[in-house]
Amino acid sequence: MNNLKKVSIIVPCYNESESLLLFYNELTKHLPETYLYEIIFVNDGSDDGTLEIIKNISNNHSQVYYISFSRNFGHQNALKAGFDLTSGDCAICLDSDLQHPPQLIPELLKKWEEGFESVFTKRIDHDSISTFKKITSKAFYRLTNHLSDVQLEVGVADFRLLDRKVVDALKNFSENEIFLRAVIQWLGFKQTFIEYKAGERIAGVSKYTFKNMFSFALSGITAFSVKPLRFSIYLGLIFAFLAFIYGMYALYVFIFTDAAMPGWTSILMSVLFIGGLNLLMLGIIGEYLGKLFIENKKRPNYIISETDLLK
Repeated sequence: MNNLKKVSIIVPCYNESESLLLFYNELTKHLPETYLYEIIFVNDGSDDGTLEIIKNISNNHSQVYYISFSRNFGHQNALKAGFDLTSGDCAICLDSDLQHPPQLIPELLKKWEEGFESVFTKRIDHDSISTFKKITSKAFYRLTNHLSDVQLEVGVADFRLLDRKVVDALKNFSENEIFLRAVIQWLGFKQTFIEYKAGERIAGVSKYTFKNMFSFALSGITAFSVKPLRFSIYLGLIFAFLAFIYGMYALYVFIFTDAAMPGWTSILMSVLFIGGLNLLMLGIIGEYLGKLFIENKKRPNYIISETDLLK
């Protein structure tokens, strides 16, 4: 009777045709032979031939499977689909550009065997990473940790191992714009992390622009905290108090002195500043209302066009 534990490897892919074969060959070099494996490639609406390459790998290797979305639903939903359909005793997710080094997998499995149920990886940037990228990455974590109720380690990546019980708990989540790093942290369980030095991207370009990072941070903050709403209340009270003080001063000048002079500059600046502040607060409220609107529709996180997980 075969008592080997089964490990599921989840690999989200979006226009990664140039790197997939190199990644697969590198991945299989670092899978310990003491486990059974299923490797699940999740094609997130690629339009560059990625799916054809995945199918070819799957047809030639019985332990390789694929999930293909009907369109691009995003990296987080691709990971979620892998977790939803995986069957292993644990699941490991990593990207296919080799910036998440497969040689770290034996160490992740070792930590799992020691009893840890969530094993995160913490990225140490290499010298080729631009200063702008390093600054924005640190700003992302600091902003998220400051405004969110869930605290994330700086540099924590989507390269992680999750025990079966964590994966099963994760399946209960169906929220739109899911922020898996924070969700998994929020779930708890016995956690640890491993540091690694990010590898060079072997092909293509990064899909995470500054705009995507900002949207990612905003999604994480609004999904796990109402602090921005409280901040808007505090800010409104502060400026209401300042406006009252200024009003008392203006009334005093008008009644008791001859210094009152008509002037458009101060009025215009005050109106524009308060108007801009109001728009900012309305934007924060609108962000939360928009999320409620989307969540209330209860649309699926993703739509699968085809898969061979039943082969």
